[in-house]
Amino acid sequence: MLIEAGMKRICPKCSHNRFWSLKDGRFRCTQCRKTFSDSRQLVRISKAKLRQVVQEFLLEHSTNIILSRVDISKYMLLKILTLLRVAMTQDLPEVFDGTVEVDETYLGGQWKNKRLSVKRNLPKAKRGRGTKKQAVFGILCRNGKVWAELIDSVEAKQLQPRILKQVKKGSTVFSDTWRGYTGIAAKGYVHRLVKHSKDSYVTNGNHINGLEGFWGYLKRKLAAKGGIRPSRLHLYLGEYVWRYNHRYLNLKEQESYLTKLLNKYIRYG
Repeated sequence: MLIEAGMKRICPKCSHNRFWSLKDGRFRCTQCRKTFSDSRQLVRISKAKLRQVVQEFLLEHSTNIILSRVDISKYMLLKILTLLRVAMTQDLPEVFDGTVEVDETYLGGQWKNKRLSVKRNLPKAKRGRGTKKQAVFGILCRNGKVWAELIDSVEAKQLQPRILKQVKKGSTVFSDTWRGYTGIAAKGYVHRLVKHSKDSYVTNGNHINGLEGFWGYLKRKLAAKGGIRPSRLHLYLGEYVWRYNHRYLNLKEQESYLTKLLNKYIRYG
């Protein structure tokens, strides 16, 4: 039996959220095939230590720095950091209304930074559409909120259902001239095209520069991590979408918000 996870159930190895339900009451991840039970999902920690971990996490300190400042095991810390990113990923913005920008980008690091063994066995990576890197689709509302998700391809069958889900009909959608957006106007949106040229990214006042700015922010943050496993990329994407959407909150407000999101995972003691 295939089931979809709720807020309390994620794979403890890869953080995937779809499982098979086994006869003995346990669950098996459909992605990494790890078998686990619900009792392993909850974390026991004091409120004081959790507050310290959340504060250090929001300051983007490394795992080693957090371990040096908080009396906690590395296993427990990594588990809490995973749960923090899961909570961020599931804290989705409301459906957008008004003026939005849509675009895709690709994640996977620069060719010059690949290991020599990878370069020897693969042709040089192509940039842009047609690359073998992981595609990401994003929607930015001009009110300052962004939504993003990993996708399998950049064709209309992947892009347009996500626009229909996240953007209210009647809104104005700005996009480039990629064929994946053809037909958006017929689905109830006002569609404005941005024709990118070599020296210009604004056409008659139309642009998607807000979303381009978020892509730059996302890639700088991911590059600073020095490499992320593909199975965990969705968690880091969710983290930086959340950080971007809550960038105007001060540290104390972000800490309070994030701690509330964690309450479904934590047993205090």
